Amino acid sequence: MQKIDATSAEAQSADPMVANIEQLKALFPDALTPSTGTLRPCPNDSVDWDMSQNLMIEGDNLEVLKLLQKSYAGKVKVIYIDPPYNTGNDFVYPDNFQDNIKNYLEITGQIQGGSKVSTNTEASGRFHTDWLNMMYPRLKLARTLLREDGAIFITADDGEAANLRLICDDIFGEENFRACVSWQKKYAVSNNFKGIASIRDVILVYAKSPAFVNGFLPRDDESRARYQNPDNDPRGPWKPVDYWNMASVEDRPNLVYEIVNPNTGTTIYPDRKAWKFAKETHEKHEAEKRIWWGVGGTNSVPALKLFLTDVRDGLIPHNWWPHEDAGHTDEAKKALDRLFDGIAPFDTPKPLRLLKRIFQVGALGPEDIVLDFFAGSGTTGHAVYEANKEDDGRRRFILVQLPEPIETASYANIAKITIDRLKRAGTAIRSENAAMQCGFRVFRLDSSNIRAWNPQPENLAQTLLDHQDHVLEGRHEADILYELLLKFGLDLCVPVVRRAIAGKDVHTVGGGVLMACLAATIPVEVVEALSSGIIAWRKELAPVGETIVVFRDSAFADDVAKTNMAAILEQSGIQTVRSL
Repeated sequence: MQKIDATSAEAQSADPMVANIEQLKALFPDALTPSTGTLRPCPNDSVDWDMSQNLMIEGDNLEVLKLLQKSYAGKVKVIYIDPPYNTGNDFVYPDNFQDNIKNYLEITGQIQGGSKVSTNTEASGRFHTDWLNMMYPRLKLARTLLREDGAIFITADDGEAANLRLICDDIFGEENFRACVSWQKKYAVSNNFKGIASIRDVILVYAKSPAFVNGFLPRDDESRARYQNPDNDPRGPWKPVDYWNMASVEDRPNLVYEIVNPNTGTTIYPDRKAWKFAKETHEKHEAEKRIWWGVGGTNSVPALKLFLTDVRDGLIPHNWWPHEDAGHTDEAKKALDRLFDGIAPFDTPKPLRLLKRIFQVGALGPEDIVLDFFAGSGTTGHAVYEANKEDDGRRRFILVQLPEPIETASYANIAKITIDRLKRAGTAIRSENAAMQCGFRVFRLDSSNIRAWNPQPENLAQTLLDHQDHVLEGRHEADILYELLLKFGLDLCVPVVRRAIAGKDVHTVGGGVLMACLAATIPVEVVEALSSGIIAWRKELAPVGETIVVFRDSAFADDVAKTNMAAILEQSGIQTVRSL
């Protein structure tokens, strides 16, 4: 595939425009090519597999995002990502769009002839474009997963913030830009630092569409203290609001009229500034006893009583997030130290308070889904646990992390850290509330369970024999089942029930939407009993819509057995029977 090359004559090796947007767009069709992979379930690495609705996926996030399209398109409320900053160090996402799974397996050492991670130095003319080549297709795929009222929050530093905003304007639409937040990540600067130190990162906020409405921040004690009740008004605390307008009497003659102080009889007539309210509105304020003339009733101008009950239930968020409100990196590192018994295995975690604020501004509901496809140490998943603990919510997370090798004796790669952090965080929260659901299902990216047709022209006969069974050796029924869920667009956490029928395991998914018997062999003599059992179970489940029944093609002794199975099921109303 042709990738963007900033070393072209137009780029002049300095990468001035980073590569134009049209070149970046050229990457997207390749990012949507049919996935060559699948997600294999890992119950042994999971917690509460049967109960959990959370997902932790180990693998290259580009391939994973493609695999999630059918099942989760339009379902995610908030996306938060903290992508690797473009620092010129080792670059761990050297995408090979033509053979992404092979690339992933090489990088993670799962096949021999491992691929060396490239170094993206500032001397390279592709310094910015390499990073943007990595980001653009991932963001494009991520957008389709967002709900219409959803939003994405992306952390960045000064090195790529401007370029990132350009591609986000193209992907999400400039009209859907909501904010460039400055988050104060540090509270102090080392005296040894040379130059101008950066103590903040930016967080770009984009909506999926105008349907997104941001949430509000909870009122703090200082905000609530502004509302008092010196006259014991039965309507509760209030604060005085200025009655003057910023406009002059010449500009707003309709807002110029006499107001009489009923306590002193004094008449006030504007001579420079107009009133803020029309005369009819002022008369309504008087009738409702919302005019305040001071403690003794002798103030020279009136004020309007604004009651706490009249204002929004929260504060309007702004684009400056100080560390006192949103946490800082030192706080995050110390919290991870405590969670990992004194030695944090991850150097740059994000604080939980930052994610809490993102959830608040993103208007994350109690049953919404959060996606983080640069999961790192797993802060986002931990924050979802904490949010659910506060209000007994059922928020769900989908985390994706590349198993990037790291130099530590305890963990082989970063994905292992993510998994362990989720386990430790869940254990800590359950120690306070044993009823809390803090589980997650682990899936691992791998090549498809279905053998691809790869003919050998010099030996077609042997090729045909090799492809009699379309399922790869070493793959289990559960592997195949969850690949079916992805292909049919079903949630990976949808209920799955297993029942033995005629000595074969049959799985029902989503209350009978999908039924699958993935046994390696189905002898002729069990066809009738097996089909009758499937029909009876479907009647018991009584699914609302159509049922799809799937078998392994190679399981049947011959075509007659397969035809008989399909005919019996069809006679009982099961029209869609498929084989792998």
